[in-house]
Amino acid sequence: MALPMGLLLVSVNWLHSVAGLQHGDKYSPTMETVTHLPEVKEGKCFFPFRYRDGIFYDCVQFRVKHKWCSLNETYEGYWKYCSEEDFAKCVFPFWYRRLIYWGCTEDGDSFGKAWCSLTWNYNKDRVWKYCD
Repeated sequence: MALPMGLLLVSVNWLHSVAGLQHGDKYSPTMETVTHLPEVKEGKCFFPFRYRDGIFYDCVQFRVKHKWCSLNETYEGYWKYCSEEDFAKCVFPFWYRRLIYWGCTEDGDSFGKAWCSLTWNYNKDRVWKYCD
């Protein structure tokens, strides 16, 4: 089978060994093959995206030096390193507990730092980030 230039087929067993996962871990090795493509530098991050068993609302960093994102709703090998404009933005207004917030809040944070939700319904989704 001829592969397009730059296309890399990698055994999931090898990926798991690089990630430090052992047999019996959450992502136990299988014999399937995963397609990984080189970074797409001009792509647009897709949020939220599905990767492994998770849903991610912001750039992620799994045993790599820089944060990255998927360019598809479900990760299919198309990805890019995140730049400043790629990181998730606060969603306003958002619902937290019994109030609607139109800006960052310190409510509920143990350290008194301002935070915001990454979805309109924090009570349901529970995804957030500290405000800049």
